[in-house]
Amino acid sequence: MTEGGFDPALLVQSWPTPSKPRPIVTFGAGSIVGDAHFPAYRKAGFPIAGLYDPDQAKAKTLADKWGMTAFRSVDEAASVPDAIFDLATPPGRHAEILKALPDAAVALIQKPMGNYLGEATEILEICRAKNLKAAVNFQLRFAPMMLALKDAIARGWLGEVVDFDAWLALATPWELWEFLLKAPRVEIAMHSIHYLDLIRQLLGDPKGVHAKTLGHPNHKVAQTRTSAILDYGDTMRCALSINHDHKFGRRHQACEFRICGTEGAAYLKLGLNLDYPRGEPDILEIHPKGATDWIAVPLAGEWFPDAFVGRMANVQRFASGEDDELVSSVEDAWSTMALVEAAYRSSAAPATPIAERP
Repeated sequence: MTEGGFDPALLVQSWPTPSKPRPIVTFGAGSIVGDAHFPAYRKAGFPIAGLYDPDQAKAKTLADKWGMTAFRSVDEAASVPDAIFDLATPPGRHAEILKALPDAAVALIQKPMGNYLGEATEILEICRAKNLKAAVNFQLRFAPMMLALKDAIARGWLGEVVDFDAWLALATPWELWEFLLKAPRVEIAMHSIHYLDLIRQLLGDPKGVHAKTLGHPNHKVAQTRTSAILDYGDTMRCALSINHDHKFGRRHQACEFRICGTEGAAYLKLGLNLDYPRGEPDILEIHPKGATDWIAVPLAGEWFPDAFVGRMANVQRFASGEDDELVSSVEDAWSTMALVEAAYRSSAAPATPIAERP
């Protein structure tokens, strides 16, 4: 027990496991599958039926490493009975895979939900037409530190949240994802989308967004730097400062959130992004109302792979009726995509002009 009765051990940091997990069929054999999906599923004891990727050699290499089946076609993979279909595919491929799944199937779709809002709408319509129980893999919501933060806010430890700051100054190895090197939308659509989605979960939907996203003269990745302000009215301030080109050593790099309430505050370090994919330990500290100092919350895991465990656990439990809510369902995820789209529209629009001296 800590000062003022605020015991960090009370905070929820994990999702309940399903009693009878279904077999998982993964579409895609990219680095995220081997680095996060499969380690998470094996750690949780979720059965993996196999994977499919159009690059058969790549699929076989990954399948052999994990001791599973490499399916020969989309149809073969989609025919596994009672499976959870795990789409770790590029955003432009989601729709065609979803169309191939059996009606009423259960699916987890890698973020983003399409390259553009129009593709997200198409995915939403496919899921509605086929009665798919589908969620988008916004797994940051399930990271132990984020579950604990959400619980602390719900317990009133911070009072009313009135300030959210995201500050990133780091060096991200974009070359790990070859398909992103020529993509027209990168930073917000593929990275900061996690933060925008988390903010929506914690604070609700903003009224609008002011944003500017841009690249860097030292490379050709479309965007790697973003500044954004989310409009929540006259009480809440929410700002993001993102710079993936801070390549001057670890000393002054950062990847952190500061959340302030009327009576308390929280600080988080997202260690994964510092020296990705190896990363550093995550950190959550809370200064609860009535306390005179910060309390370090011992974390029961990291963003990778533990958030992927929780994300899949919710999908599995919803499929079996053990969870009433499918977190980040395609219906809710569409609104995150709408926020992303608004940020790009804001970035493309002219800024408010400054009056010239008469």
